[in-house]
Amino acid sequence: MIKIGDVVLGEFPLLLAPMEDVSDPPFRFLCKENGCDMMYTEFISSEGLIRDAIKSRMKLDIFEEERPIGIQIFGGDEEAMALSSKIVSAVNPDLIDINFGCPVKKVVCKGAGAGVLKDVDLMIRLTKAVIDSTDLPVTVKTRLGWDDNSINIDEVAERLQDIGVAALSIHARTRAQMYKGHSDWSHIARVKNNPRITMPIFGNGDIDSPQKAKLFRDKFGVDGIMIGRAAIGYPWIFREVKHYFATGELMPPPTLEERVAAARKHLLHSIRWKGPSLGIVEMRRHYTNYFRGIPNIKEYRKELVTYREIDALLEVLQRIETNYAGFVFEHYYGITEADGGEYCDG
Repeated sequence: MIKIGDVVLGEFPLLLAPMEDVSDPPFRFLCKENGCDMMYTEFISSEGLIRDAIKSRMKLDIFEEERPIGIQIFGGDEEAMALSSKIVSAVNPDLIDINFGCPVKKVVCKGAGAGVLKDVDLMIRLTKAVIDSTDLPVTVKTRLGWDDNSINIDEVAERLQDIGVAALSIHARTRAQMYKGHSDWSHIARVKNNPRITMPIFGNGDIDSPQKAKLFRDKFGVDGIMIGRAAIGYPWIFREVKHYFATGELMPPPTLEERVAAARKHLLHSIRWKGPSLGIVEMRRHYTNYFRGIPNIKEYRKELVTYREIDALLEVLQRIETNYAGFVFEHYYGITEADGGEYCDG
């Protein structure tokens, strides 16, 4: 049984990666509904929290039906990280996660995210500052190292565990790789097989199908799997992985009715949480994956990413459901370049 502090996650948990501009409450709700065991907020700037930045504060919103849930923070200053962990603790998440993996330039240039991979001593000081400022379990998400010549995940894992980190999620790429090339889970397996390591080790990177989830679980021996980009517009990935683990068979893909219902629910929840203007705009990135595989869907998708009125968008969704009634989907698995974006899932 995998546990983080007092949080029980089951025998082999599936985790939703924290993704900037994606892992908000409307999206998390759908992932939870489809079997996700543990979720994280979008990453939150420690400096933003201290400045009381509206966007950073909004990311602290968590709901009881999402639990267990962790709030992820990032930053490069010990004092700011300590103070932000106190702010985060006040909203009572199940744990605090620290992002040492985001590779995008705007984060790295501030000496945060994957930028900290160049200075393990700083990583340890930042993490210790958070641990000392909260009673919640503290976990970390990171990458293998800065580049192929400086893979330091073995040292990082041991030193983080030594100061009290409760679990470690490893994206099996270096910062230099960004989201390109193949992830190399052999490094994660080496960390997991280190006799000194007793904390849970979760693997992340390129999990885009139930078959690959089972292969990586069995081959690399991790304690759980974190799924990021493959869940965007496809929250069913969690239930499909669990079904495949249990039966060795693929579930039928979600029906057209299920896809429309999910898109509608996602849109309405997004509007309730963010307001009509922002909720409609930020929903647009999800439509492509919700309706991937439908022939001649381009015109409908154009309307979905253009219209600004709730009623007009709901009417488009209804037309899709009506005009494609009975359409049978084939399984589509795979992360496209367009899916990658700069979601910063570490």
